[in-house]
Amino acid sequence: MTGKLSNLKCEKAQPAAKPYSISDGGGLYLWVTSAGGKLWRWGYSHAGKNKLMSFGKYPDVPLAEARKHHANARAELARGVDPMALRKETKEQAKVEPAEPVAEEPKGLTFGALTLKWYDWWKKGMNAKYAKNVLVRLEGDIIAKVGTRLPAEITRMEWVQVTQAVDERGARDIAKRNLQFVKGIYDWGLDRGLLDQNAQNPAAGIKPHKILSKVVEEHFASLPIQEIPELLCKMRDYNGSAVTRIAMELQSLTFLRTGELIGGLWPEIDWKWKMWRVPPERMKMKRLHLVPLATQSIALLERLRSITGESGRLFPVEGDGPGFMSNNTILQALGHMGYKGRMTGHGWRAVAGTFLREKRFNADHIEVQLSHSKKSKDQVAAAYDQAKYIDDRIAMMQFWADSLDELREGKTEIIEYALKEGRQ
Repeated sequence: MTGKLSNLKCEKAQPAAKPYSISDGGGLYLWVTSAGGKLWRWGYSHAGKNKLMSFGKYPDVPLAEARKHHANARAELARGVDPMALRKETKEQAKVEPAEPVAEEPKGLTFGALTLKWYDWWKKGMNAKYAKNVLVRLEGDIIAKVGTRLPAEITRMEWVQVTQAVDERGARDIAKRNLQFVKGIYDWGLDRGLLDQNAQNPAAGIKPHKILSKVVEEHFASLPIQEIPELLCKMRDYNGSAVTRIAMELQSLTFLRTGELIGGLWPEIDWKWKMWRVPPERMKMKRLHLVPLATQSIALLERLRSITGESGRLFPVEGDGPGFMSNNTILQALGHMGYKGRMTGHGWRAVAGTFLREKRFNADHIEVQLSHSKKSKDQVAAAYDQAKYIDDRIAMMQFWADSLDELREGKTEIIEYALKEGRQ
């Protein structure tokens, strides 16, 4: 069971005038005293009596360990055994029998604590939204994996495996960037005297191109315009995950690349200006990309927020793990609907580009919206390029969304017009 707490929330919890609790679900909570103490507590009922069990003090007992104690106690309770009485009995027995030697847990600055110290230093002067995105990634991809370990204990091979796990979900660029951050965190800790000066940076020698998947140019199948109405109806009636259905519909409306779509974070959505601001590190062209959000896109995002809004990610991975939806989820859903080998999520880019050109929209506007423009070395010029034609692009994206509605409703004249224009 994954609770509501995170390592970051535990670290950042501050004392208040009165003690308060932060729930992790299932009755487990972190009790924060007015003096700043953080204590693990679990409230339960046995034989008609309410009881309160303690699992120790944070950070001596980290989040993962508290959850383990909680899960074990819940299992005992499910068997009809009072976990507090069992613990008392075990302690009494230990006084009689010689205790087996128990290895002490290593003391010192954990990698999670080091990362948060580095982040507090690094974020100063950075764009607030970008810094927040980095923190979400570090917490989900790094701290959740090895945050309770001492930096010196984490081996080079473990860092390779942590990095490859991100790559395997279809986020190669994020995996590469995470590795860069890890290398920098170790170097910063050494330079600040927070790590043993004789220690090595185990991530320093890892070469991304040797451990990550190869970048291969792919052909992305797409349907002709006359087959789009049926696809739109099947997407609307898709009986799988609601999140997957919304992902498919949002990709059709925004024609983002699949990795750019599923890696989305809620801070990237500008609700006031109805704009999705995709940061440079998540774009193929490595620069900010502005996606005007049509009325239909806003409605989908509002529905999605009610489902995944608390996670920080638009499309979190299903189950208990951190990270984003699999890169193959949309492709598999299209396959289940009968479009295997005929249509991909990425294929919407070709469909939209062709349709809008045939509707005589300005080619430059379409190219900028598809993020086909060449990367500029000048950051000011790159930002200007993204703001280019923005009013025209807003109108174009709304027209595209309205056209999809008309296609779904069976208004075939829009198809006939597009085919006619394409033949001229």
